[in-house]
Amino acid sequence: MSRANDPIDVYLLRVLVALVAERSVSRVAVRMNQTQPAISAALRRLREAFGDPILVRERGSMVPTERALLLRERARGVLLDIDHMLAGPEAFEPRASAMTFTVASPDYLAASFMGDVVARFRVEAPNARLVVHSLTADYDYERALAHGELDIVIGNWPQPPERLHLSLLLEDELVCLMGKRNPLAKGTMTLERYLAAPHVVPLPLASAHRAVIETHLAGLRVSRDARVVVPYYAVAPHLVADSDLVFTTARHFAMQFVRTLPVVAVPAPEGFPRMRFYQLWHDRSQHQAAHRWLRGLLSQVAAKQAGDAAAA
Repeated sequence: MSRANDPIDVYLLRVLVALVAERSVSRVAVRMNQTQPAISAALRRLREAFGDPILVRERGSMVPTERALLLRERARGVLLDIDHMLAGPEAFEPRASAMTFTVASPDYLAASFMGDVVARFRVEAPNARLVVHSLTADYDYERALAHGELDIVIGNWPQPPERLHLSLLLEDELVCLMGKRNPLAKGTMTLERYLAAPHVVPLPLASAHRAVIETHLAGLRVSRDARVVVPYYAVAPHLVADSDLVFTTARHFAMQFVRTLPVVAVPAPEGFPRMRFYQLWHDRSQHQAAHRWLRGLLSQVAAKQAGDAAAA
């Protein structure tokens, strides 16, 4: 039986899922590498096919309708089945693949790491696409992994989520970044000096979990003097350059600013933990060849950077 006149195709299902997630035609256009008129036309077709507005304006923003939320869940299941069919049981050839891979990463992962990832990705999979999603405090990455909106999350947790698969990517020592004229830039950073200093502290990625440093200090029954709180890690090095503030971070993140700003990196007080970065993924992609390749690529880049750092 011919279904040539079916109002819905795979492309429209992908647009539907993206529209409900992004709630913006322009953001979906960027995400799917399409023009805004093309996404607007797809939205009109979805509205006609389902007899529902899909997105409606409310208090100055677009929100999905109840029907759209239900349709999204069904569309995800259909798309996941289709992706499994297209991926094949085992074989994956990176050079021939046109897949889109999505990775979420916090801004405190050094740009050099993602730069090396992209360089290798472009060589091994020149026809594939890589989307890097920001990892913020209000982003439910576990749900996104479960629903196929993300393939991998890179992050740093004192205790990584037990519900997800993980592997260690990077391990790095903590350093205190400060202006070259800061009196603490000379001599050893003791715990006493550290606790007496004013600090710039980024907002935590999740309110339910302490950051590595806060977890360590809480175990000592002490706390640092957080005088300035910022939403982004990359802002902090600029704030310490000409002030008395101290910023604690991983060495590989700090060194990119030591080369460009009037700042120095001093080892954190003795006994401070090392910072560990993991890659996390959902069970749905555990055995998929394409995702095993991506996880391997990330691990190889991390291993090379660790080797380079040890040799320096």
